[in-house]
Amino acid sequence: MSERPYRITVVCWGNICRSPMAEYLLREALERAGLGDRVVVDSAGTSSEELGNGMHPRTAAVMRRNGHVDSGWSEHMARAFDPAWFDEVDLVLPVDHEHADLLERLAGDDRHHRRIRLFRSFDPDAVEAGTLGMDDPWYGSDAAYDQTYAEVTAALPGIVEHVRSELERRSEA
Repeated sequence: MSERPYRITVVCWGNICRSPMAEYLLREALERAGLGDRVVVDSAGTSSEELGNGMHPRTAAVMRRNGHVDSGWSEHMARAFDPAWFDEVDLVLPVDHEHADLLERLAGDDRHHRRIRLFRSFDPDAVEAGTLGMDDPWYGSDAAYDQTYAEVTAALPGIVEHVRSELERRSEA
């Protein structure tokens, strides 16, 4: 790979449920699309209360129930988003409005602001319904994790196409 990889960071509260689920599912989707070698996907939280903790067991369980194999989840360690990353990350994907607002406040300039997009803004049905936020499943049952999984997977095709377009635009420049 001769050019700098396209970098994506998914952001939620503690980096143990929504954002790592989205990170690993997005990695899989980009691999299937043939873009995995050109894109780096990671995740972070806006809180420090879960720092160093692994992926929530119910997050891993919903992914296994849906046929995904552990591609590094067992090694996941929660970390906090560092505003300095705005200079390195091409796309910052908060999972709900609260985190988008916080990231907007942390962003240094317009260039950084343009990198922030709600994760579900890539799901046409969510856009049409006006339901771009993603509830935190940590407070719910296994059904809440199933809902999060469905919301994440519904946005993946749109994110993959966005990244493909961005990579094509980059190569034409």
